[in-house]
Amino acid sequence: MDLATTLKISVAMPVIGSLLVPIAAKVSVKARNAYAVALGLLTFAATASLLPAMYTGFPAAYTMNFPLGFDLILSADLLSVFMAAVSSFVSSIILIYSLDYISHYENQTEYYAMVTLFLGAMMGLVFSANLLWMYVFWEITGFASWRLVGFFRSDRDVAKANKTILVTMFGALCMLIGFLMVYFEQGTMDMRLLRGESISTLAACLILVGILAKSATLPFSTWLPDAGVAPSTVTALLHAAVLVKIGVYAYARIFGATFAVSPEFSNGVLLLAGASALVSAGAALVDKDIKRIIAYSTVSQLAFIFLGLASGNRTAFAGAMLYILMHSIAKGGLFLCAGIIEQNTHNKDITKMGGLIKTMPVTAVSFALCSLSVMGIPPFGGFFSKFMVFQGAAQNGSLTVMLMFLAGAVMTLLYLTRLFYLVFLGEEKAENPKEGSALMVNGVLALALIGLVLGALVYYPASYVDMLTTQLGVNLE
Repeated sequence: MDLATTLKISVAMPVIGSLLVPIAAKVSVKARNAYAVALGLLTFAATASLLPAMYTGFPAAYTMNFPLGFDLILSADLLSVFMAAVSSFVSSIILIYSLDYISHYENQTEYYAMVTLFLGAMMGLVFSANLLWMYVFWEITGFASWRLVGFFRSDRDVAKANKTILVTMFGALCMLIGFLMVYFEQGTMDMRLLRGESISTLAACLILVGILAKSATLPFSTWLPDAGVAPSTVTALLHAAVLVKIGVYAYARIFGATFAVSPEFSNGVLLLAGASALVSAGAALVDKDIKRIIAYSTVSQLAFIFLGLASGNRTAFAGAMLYILMHSIAKGGLFLCAGIIEQNTHNKDITKMGGLIKTMPVTAVSFALCSLSVMGIPPFGGFFSKFMVFQGAAQNGSLTVMLMFLAGAVMTLLYLTRLFYLVFLGEEKAENPKEGSALMVNGVLALALIGLVLGALVYYPASYVDMLTTQLGVNLE
């Protein structure tokens, strides 16, 4: 199978396949579940099969012509394939975990349809080389997240889901206006033709608003913790695999690999990201809801990715891309651990937990390992990627920005240590808690061990930085 065909299949299979989930449900529940998991695994297999060609610098492309130059252009390079493989892998783990986690809830058919549609939209977005089609897939992820956040259908859940889509749609509208300005300025939306071009400050700022809204960065961060009303599998999907990662990917693609932006623009992004890291980390230090704490952690850690992407340094950029992988795996594990805890204690208030390491030892160990990776403790993968970000950013960044992020790193250590202590150590407060099912526990343990193994395998010679950034960086030193 040639690369272009594999590229088409990577997008078409989950998008079209999601529409067939209700038909599979008519056959049987087992057929529906197996079909949804198969879509996730086959999507991962297709995207992963593109990696060898991308490492050798052999890109793939497919074009479907439409009027006025708004062609559907799918283009694969190392950045897009990397993001697609990470997202589809973590999504597949979440789908497998879901087989037990949501087995006793209603709306399961819609759940599996929306998760697979979510995955397909992510594949379309990361492979889109046309700004208009990037926007189309961007909005499809927003629709899917709206349905998933409101999964339980109570008035409170629906209100939080509405908040999610309103905030992200506002950002998307600003982004669309920015894209249209680019079209009228440059005469095309083909990002391959726009590489290295400069755009107006207004257009760049409008596009940035869309990115910040989707990635839940200040001042648009409040919707993400509120989305914790959704099932833990959904929050894991939003935080680890797909939704908020779209924002950092879009920044890397648009401002790292396509347009040239001014140093003032990048410095503004760095200051905003630093403030986001500190404010969200502070919220995580005082909140009592386990899922909201992990959500605030996501907001804070995404700021570290922005630090690497906006620093204008090759090492920092490569570290940020690597941290997308490490954070996706670790944060997915944390949310899935939270799902086990919530289901078996019927509680999300960490002050009413305690001593769970005695009855949930595997979950506790998995939670600890994932936390250590997010903290950036060696030899976990989170350490190497964060170190690369700080090493590169220190060469180009200001002292103020670096101090903000160093404080954020210390606060990460504090709030995750507090969270682990209150939940797993100390006096037992929950009545008759038990470990999760074998399928769920093995899922979180697998993510925790993968983070550890990747840390043992990853190192960062100059060849790695060059390989990851040569195809991409137009303004990297």
